[in-house]
Amino acid sequence: MLSPESDLPRLRVLVLGGYGTFGRRLVELLADEPRLDILVAGRSRTKAEAFRATLESAASIEAIELDREGDIDAALASLWSQILVDVTGPFQAYGAAPYRLAEACLRHGVHYLDFSDGSDFTSGIARLDADARARGLFVLSAVSSTPAL
Repeated sequence: MLSPESDLPRLRVLVLGGYGTFGRRLVELLADEPRLDILVAGRSRTKAEAFRATLESAASIEAIELDREGDIDAALASLWSQILVDVTGPFQAYGAAPYRLAEACLRHGVHYLDFSDGSDFTSGIARLDADARARGLFVLSAVSSTPAL
């Protein structure tokens, strides 16, 4: 038998690109869940804070500055998020290390999801599957394009 909602643990979700077009919509949908602690992250703390200020939410929401090209390992070590959702894109422009964010998530025990719609990026992330499974983590790409998720 499932526990009542009040007995379920809180979940900390970092939405990278959280005040952009797609991130904004995701955060608005997640904000209704009182068991969530949501980190709205992007390159501009000012923009993240401005967006956070517009929300009426049951969730706890914090605005932070985080650049996907910065020190992701240090950020993940200090933020204690359990799930990271990358909605920054364009994923096909991620350069020589396109999966560095997902790889950092694996190192820190963080589930990784992204909104990629680039077929090469999305199919290529399968190379992380064995490592993710061994760690008991999800690495899921193109979650915005999959209605079942």
